Amino acid sequence: MSDTHQHSIVFVRETMLPEQDPPVTERGIVKWMRQNLFSSIPNGILTLAALVAIYVLLANFLPWFLNGIWDAPSIRACREILDGGVGGCFAVLTERWNQLLFGFQYPDTEYWRPTLAFVLLFVAIAPVMFYKLFPKPMLFFTGLYPFLAYWLIWGGSIWSPIFALLGFVAGYVVWTRLVSKSFAAGFFGAIVAAFVVWTVGGYIVPALTPEETALVAVPSRDMGGFMLNMILGTVCVALSLPFGIALALGRQSDMPIIKWICVIFIEFIRGVPLITLLFVANVVLAYFLPPGTTFDLILRVIIMITMFASAYIAEVIRGGLAALPRGQYEAADSLGLDYPQAMRLIILPQALKISIPGIVNVAVGLFKDTTLVSVISMFDLVGMIRGPILASTEWNGVYWELLGFAAFLFFVVCYGISQYSQWLERQLQTDHR
Repeated sequence: MSDTHQHSIVFVRETMLPEQDPPVTERGIVKWMRQNLFSSIPNGILTLAALVAIYVLLANFLPWFLNGIWDAPSIRACREILDGGVGGCFAVLTERWNQLLFGFQYPDTEYWRPTLAFVLLFVAIAPVMFYKLFPKPMLFFTGLYPFLAYWLIWGGSIWSPIFALLGFVAGYVVWTRLVSKSFAAGFFGAIVAAFVVWTVGGYIVPALTPEETALVAVPSRDMGGFMLNMILGTVCVALSLPFGIALALGRQSDMPIIKWICVIFIEFIRGVPLITLLFVANVVLAYFLPPGTTFDLILRVIIMITMFASAYIAEVIRGGLAALPRGQYEAADSLGLDYPQAMRLIILPQALKISIPGIVNVAVGLFKDTTLVSVISMFDLVGMIRGPILASTEWNGVYWELLGFAAFLFFVVCYGISQYSQWLERQLQTDHR
């Protein structure tokens, strides 16, 4: 054995060295900046360019916002107060907030009604959106809400929404009785029962209009402002989802007639701009009605926007159905499930989970597209800005403040929808990645 190995000494430390802090570059904000902002020379250049752009934007925006005038009767008064300085004329928002939110013809004394309907909307959708947090009996209020909201916003006799509700109740009762025999019998029986109740109600309601059960009636032509955008967005999104599911299933049906009806409908609607459908709802649709027939404009617009959104949602859901492996359909067959049971219990829950991002994308786009109704002389939020407000001599020339307010309202709603969809995806995640 060599001398080196004979005289080697083995040392084993019996005590731990005192802990030392990691280097400054490997902890805290410095580490985060190195990893996310300055991980490479190109990333560092982009970070500096972004900081410069943010500085330029804030340097121009903050003085304009912080020096803004919130109390003035007109744009001329704002300019006199600013006296050549930089600042926004936000007084138009404080002076015309009611028109921006409710339109210029909705009665001032009735603002509480759409406000209450808006608050109750969150109560109604809470048990649907957060089904694990709220008891199931709250779903009864969810079913009642559309009829209550209609009565609050449009007013009139309370018996009209009551008979509308009774029609759906009668249709549901007939459905539960006949669906066990045949799906078609239950479906058409429910439709017939609902129409019978609604027809009877049409003759009874005029005789049941005591003053104590009626609110001041507000015609649809008096609806406007952001309230109109919320009505169109909420109703059309809620209606387009079930219609989109039905169209997606119909397009995959083995029955040729149903399949081709759905295919033609989807391809035609997707090939036509929404603004064209709105013009059809406003002008052309009246030519197909009997002479002297009045068809509510908001209802016509809701029908057209719902048709438009349903076609796009149908394609999104069809993509979710196509993404499912064939084994899921075979598993449903092996369990002895019929077509409605297989779709309700196995296929659609998975397809809808896959389709959540696409459905939310359509919903957000649909809500923003409600501003297109301004081109058919409906005074929604954008229509109010472009029409009565900017056309007035007091506020002619105030653009950034009004359009910025409109952008802020739409951003809040669309961002909330997006965040909820991401939360729902995390709740439905089952692969534990």
